[in-house]
Amino acid sequence: MPNAIKKHLLAGLAATLIPLAAQAGEVSLSGEGSVKYTPDSARLQFTASAEHNLPARASEKVNDMMAQWRDSISAYRDRLNDYSDANVNLYTRTLPVQERDQEPQKMAVASQTVSFTIDDLSLLNPLLEQAQKLGLDYHLGAGSFYHSDESGLQKQALAQAIADAKSRCEFVARQLDQSCGDVVNISVNGGHRPVPMMMAEAKSRADVVSSVGDRELQASVSATFELD
Repeated sequence: MPNAIKKHLLAGLAATLIPLAAQAGEVSLSGEGSVKYTPDSARLQFTASAEHNLPARASEKVNDMMAQWRDSISAYRDRLNDYSDANVNLYTRTLPVQERDQEPQKMAVASQTVSFTIDDLSLLNPLLEQAQKLGLDYHLGAGSFYHSDESGLQKQALAQAIADAKSRCEFVARQLDQSCGDVVNISVNGGHRPVPMMMAEAKSRADVVSSVGDRELQASVSATFELD
């Protein structure tokens, strides 16, 4: 075939392919989703502790506190999940001396920890009141409260993020007089951690919790779509 004819055919083929290549393409974008919810469960931990110069007396004090605790919560015991109060600790600490030649005094410290979860937050304040009466130590924070179906909430937030990414793709495609096609790739960003919108209100040991506060679980995705 003469070179002139070959060049003419190649030029025609290139002219045909260039418009097709211009029409084909991809778009990469992100999508976001969120679900607002109120925790319905709590993880609780209380510690009874006592000290005495004799280890046996420190242990007796803690045993007495634990016996009172078990008696005071007997009405709620079958509603406390994953209950454990077998964590006992006994150690000795040395008190600081006031004078250089003073003999250091040692004290035995005994403690016992109670931990459990509740899926009914109406139990929260009655349990806190009993702990306060007995002088048990505890701490309530953002991590103390959670939702019993957080995995389901995570899926809802992720579904919203995927739908948002697809909606953005369709918007971009319309501006280009094209349509959003198949997904080339998609990745999920982050670990869907819940964000406290308001902390639980319990400002001191003597306070009851008046409000657990709402949370927002967020999810985001990065996706690439074909443009048809």
